[in-house]
Amino acid sequence: MRLRMRLSAGALASAALVAGLSPAAHAGGKDPLFERVATYPVFQNLPAGADPADETVAEISAVTEDGRTLIYTDAPGERVGFLDLSKPGSPKGLGTLATEGGQPTSVAVVGAYALIVIDTSESFTAPSGRVDVVRIADRTLVRSIDLGGQPDSIAVKGKYAAIAMENQRDEDVAPEGGEEGDLPQAPAGFLQILDLKGANPSSWGVRKVPFTKADGSALPAFTAAGIDTPSDPEPEYVSINGRGRVAVTLQENNGVAIVDLASGRIEKVFSTGKVTVSGVDTEEDGVLSPTGTITDVPREPDAISWVDDATLATANEGDWKGGSRGWTVFSASGKVLWDAGNSFERLALQHGHANDDRSENKGTEPEGLTVGTFQGKRYAFVGSERSNFVAVYDLSRPSRPRFVQFLATNAGPEGLLAVPSRGMFIVSSETDDASVGVRAGVQVFRLGEPSTPGLISATGRDGTPIGWGALSGLSAEPGSRDGLYAISDNAYAPTRIYSIDTDETPAVITSALTVTKDGAPAAYDAEGIAARRSGGFWLANEGAKGPGNLLVEVDAKGAVTREVALPADITSRMGAQGLEGVTVTGSGAAETVWVTLQRPLTGDPANTVRIGRFAPATGTWSWFGYPIEPSASTANWNGLSEITAYDGRLIVVERDKASGTAAAHKKLYSVALPTGEPAGLPVLQKTLVRDLLPDLASLGGWVQEKVEGFAVTGAGRPWIVTDNDAVQDATGETVFLSFTKRLR
Repeated sequence: MRLRMRLSAGALASAALVAGLSPAAHAGGKDPLFERVATYPVFQNLPAGADPADETVAEISAVTEDGRTLIYTDAPGERVGFLDLSKPGSPKGLGTLATEGGQPTSVAVVGAYALIVIDTSESFTAPSGRVDVVRIADRTLVRSIDLGGQPDSIAVKGKYAAIAMENQRDEDVAPEGGEEGDLPQAPAGFLQILDLKGANPSSWGVRKVPFTKADGSALPAFTAAGIDTPSDPEPEYVSINGRGRVAVTLQENNGVAIVDLASGRIEKVFSTGKVTVSGVDTEEDGVLSPTGTITDVPREPDAISWVDDATLATANEGDWKGGSRGWTVFSASGKVLWDAGNSFERLALQHGHANDDRSENKGTEPEGLTVGTFQGKRYAFVGSERSNFVAVYDLSRPSRPRFVQFLATNAGPEGLLAVPSRGMFIVSSETDDASVGVRAGVQVFRLGEPSTPGLISATGRDGTPIGWGALSGLSAEPGSRDGLYAISDNAYAPTRIYSIDTDETPAVITSALTVTKDGAPAAYDAEGIAARRSGGFWLANEGAKGPGNLLVEVDAKGAVTREVALPADITSRMGAQGLEGVTVTGSGAAETVWVTLQRPLTGDPANTVRIGRFAPATGTWSWFGYPIEPSASTANWNGLSEITAYDGRLIVVERDKASGTAAAHKKLYSVALPTGEPAGLPVLQKTLVRDLLPDLASLGGWVQEKVEGFAVTGAGRPWIVTDNDAVQDATGETVFLSFTKRLR
């Protein structure tokens, strides 16, 4: 479908999403687009007898030369895992291999062998490590090579492997004259070169490239570069070009070193510089406000990749003093050719992935970066550690990267791996917390025809997108064929009502209306919204305690005109879960407001949730029972999370509290619109409308827990939306989709 002219050029430049169409696709372009085809939670690959709730991650990954077997590092478990990628859409666990006595930090493949880099350090002052050479076919250890320090990343190309020996600092130690975590902290880091001469690993040799003098003082090249603390370089990440040069980031030192692998000679050291970035959110206040400025901050790059033999790109995550919230393209001499400025942060805002909890620190924290060529075109993939996405850029002109696609990922994307030979891009993630339903895993994207519509926001004249997230309710826009309204809950403040145009692909948030009370911005825990035929809205506010649950009447300008308390008999029997949805039928004196509670009230029949009917003209309430499916467990309870009036029916979202592989119950049911005055608590008869689990699973990602919104447009098209919990204890992905052109 067309993008309407009201969208600014900035919106056109960044209108893309996970499994969604890029702007080039709208314009008839020929960019390869990546479709997420699988998510493999690595807890499913744990050794027999291991507790599936144990922390287990996939941090850095590599593939065999045929692209069919993936090897990933799991530092907390002191193991590496193996996956079968013969069928990219159905990865299979092949088990794990213990890395005895240490944590794997990186992995690479050379022919039939995996090079597993392992940190065996017992302390920061006595760093140690090794590289294990493992024959992949039978996982036999054929050789261990001592590295003489604490390693971080490894890169392989041709007859060389390069290993960054970080010898990392202790953040709890203060050097003489400094503060905790400051540099220098001996021993200094360096580079190890592994010469891969011959097919037999027994003939491989290792060479050390010192980054300091023998007495520990700084080398002239490091001093001349003006890096932070040249006597303690702390190498972080490595990348090798086609001419046998390795580029090494010195993250805490805000620099890059370039070394000739054949000779071991340090050819260049340069500072990556400082930047001032405006138009970003710098306050952790629950408000999406990209109006702040970070001033004169060091880039402090983490991942680095050669774009070509003369050009480099860095992901500027930051560490102890900096982080520019973006990424940069440099010449090999250190000249800045292009910098992302605030554009990477704005991608998070536009796609609902803004993590306000990191606003005062390093924002999106771009950590991972890799470059790959697909269908003859070179692309950069840049990962946000804290906002959980990868941005894809066309690097046909390295000095002018062009954004083409936004890929939502699991939480904590760490390893980014391009596999052009099989048309795959792979993301491995390091955040794992079974207690909140966030599990680390490997996600596979393939070149394809993404089809999920998704949701983005339009941008203002200054290029700033409308920030959004934590969508908790949907409503049709009266009188419109394709318009919807959405509401955000108390994850963000103030409460805002979003207008959505679903006639676009992806759908577009065109405006945001701030709710006000007594002239000031209001903050409700709005879990539902219903647009009124006469203009304005009803909101369902879920209170922290029973009496705080309110129906809120709002006029067309967003001003609160009244708050309606629920009857005391209802609120006195509520638990932590209260009002979850609201819808409206009729208008004027015949207007009727319908609400749903989320959980059964104390004293009500088991597995019976209340649906309420409120008559604004008289102020009277009536209540009906809804038969919810029994919960699988106390922890994974079932509840209602939305109610929508449509075609003489009330349609509700009934869901469990689980996500991912544990998700078992996400369904739409309908009941006939109740009439008359109920006696007691009559239980309505429900009819299944649709099982939503297949729809959610078809997206190839982590199945989202909170299907919180459902509405049917004026044209009869149904839409659902998930609450992304403001990227807290969640992947941050918002699923916004329609499963049919018209609801029958």
